[in-house]
Amino acid sequence: MRILSAITFQDIFKSSFTENIVSFSIMDTAIAMVLAFCIGLFIFMVYKKTFNGVLYSSSFGVSLMAMTLITTFVILAVTSNVVLSLGMVGALSIVRFRTAVKEPLDIAYLFWAIASGVVLGAGMIPLAVIGTVLIGVLMLVFVNRKPGETPYIVVVRCSNEEAEKDCITEIKDSTKKQVIKSKTVSKDGIEITVEVRLQQMATEFINRINCIEGVQSAVLVSYNGDYAGC
Repeated sequence: MRILSAITFQDIFKSSFTENIVSFSIMDTAIAMVLAFCIGLFIFMVYKKTFNGVLYSSSFGVSLMAMTLITTFVILAVTSNVVLSLGMVGALSIVRFRTAVKEPLDIAYLFWAIASGVVLGAGMIPLAVIGTVLIGVLMLVFVNRKPGETPYIVVVRCSNEEAEKDCITEIKDSTKKQVIKSKTVSKDGIEITVEVRLQQMATEFINRINCIEGVQSAVLVSYNGDYAGC
């Protein structure tokens, strides 16, 4: 009873929680968050400039900015308290992200935003700025770089094997390079898919293929995915 009576109202509020209020600099926090916003905005602009996918998602670009800001203030909190850092590691270890990444390059942008936030939160401002600018320049140069020859895919549907041989002969005579990607045989006929390199962007051979007896359809499409034989 004597020990309990010795505890005053003031002693209750003497805890590490109140001490942490003055354990960090408000000015440093404000500078780090402003820089995180600027770097996140820069990452967003680079992503928007280099996007080559089918459907652009503005929400993903905004999430890159938010990822940079969130990571920065988390690291600011972690670096100010060792006990908090251990608890944060345990909390983040149970987080699972279920959103599917449509483009492989999006993963690089996510790691870029997270890494920038980590470096800023650790107080390495010159490294964060120089690294962000360097990565941004490399992204703009290499992502927007166009290949020397644009690959195309020819899809031909024919009714018999003789028509298939005539189509392959016509493709070989009219293109610089040909690679058969797939062949499907069914009761309705034969479908072949051929990757080609055009000769001076000439596409008239598709018309000639469509006129071959036994050909049901002929399609030429641009192909910007992974391809063999480059």
